Amino acid sequence: MVYETGNRTVDDAVRRVLDGEHLDRTDGLALLAQPAEALAAGADLVRRHFSDGTVDACSIVNAKAGNCAEDCGFCAQSAHFDTDIDSYGFLDPEDILDAAKRAEADGAQRFGIVVAEKGVSKTARPDEWADVIRAIRLVRDETAVDVDASLGILTREEAHDLAAEGVNHYNHNIETSRRYFPEIIGTHTFEDRLHTLHRAKKAGMDLCAGVILGMGESPADRVDAAIELQEIGISSLPVNILNPIDGTPLGERDQAAISTTELIKTIAVYRFLHPTARVRLTGGREVALEKADQHLPFEAGADGILTGDYLTTTGQTPGDDLEIIQRAGLEPNRTVNDFDPAAVTTQHKTAGSDPEPAVSTTPTDSDE
Repeated sequence: MVYETGNRTVDDAVRRVLDGEHLDRTDGLALLAQPAEALAAGADLVRRHFSDGTVDACSIVNAKAGNCAEDCGFCAQSAHFDTDIDSYGFLDPEDILDAAKRAEADGAQRFGIVVAEKGVSKTARPDEWADVIRAIRLVRDETAVDVDASLGILTREEAHDLAAEGVNHYNHNIETSRRYFPEIIGTHTFEDRLHTLHRAKKAGMDLCAGVILGMGESPADRVDAAIELQEIGISSLPVNILNPIDGTPLGERDQAAISTTELIKTIAVYRFLHPTARVRLTGGREVALEKADQHLPFEAGADGILTGDYLTTTGQTPGDDLEIIQRAGLEPNRTVNDFDPAAVTTQHKTAGSDPEPAVSTTPTDSDE
């Protein structure tokens, strides 16, 4: 493969990654300082070498909303903040199955069951835990999509239970770097999140763990977060962009806290640091990027997307997302769910400007 972009730093990094070398923090910072065009071209070469040429789509359901005791400064679901969102307990498992079927029809390969709280507890709330397991079984047995879960902090026993039920990926974002984490969250620690990721992986689940960009972190924090994830070993790296929610501590931040160029460069660096993971563009992309620019991350190494609505905010239609994937010259992944992309696009165009959402959510600050 020809991998020359004309930028010595980028070309050297491409060569090393294709030769099987793992890049480190110094490499990541050096790459982040390079021009966006060369960096994106190099990241695209890395993606093409390791990827199957598709963009993998996942969808989520907000299975339990609001009244969370944690104080994550970006989150509309925290009980610490007045955000006027709908709050409800764990959904009926049949409703979660209905949401999964809609996601399947819209081309999702993965479906995430997400709750807003520090952790679903098998011992403290056994009835709720039983509903979680039932929902997982229904989605697993009655759809073609892979079942993922984002249930907060896990015990070892809970992690093993989820793995035994066939949960494919466990999502638990680290949000930002170890250094900047205390500026955003005070009710639990960065290490708490790492412990859960290690437990989930040890139990046998793949890991989906990522970040929220634009919260006031430095460029170095963005690299440091990716290095932490590199050390853990993940297979999916969701990249959220802050969508400021009124009532949260970060609600007054500029929606352009990270520019399009910075976002493209960060995604490209993440591809270099995680050459075989799905680098997934997720929550907040619609407010951070003009629609005409939304294909650019997929020309800079991204190969995954969260489609449909998020946790507390609405997203674009799956038809729109398929058009973005096509504009980038890529194909949707159909390995798990062999759907008809043309039919999905036509369906959402026919539905008009207010189609039924791909998942059952309330009108994110982050994806999962």
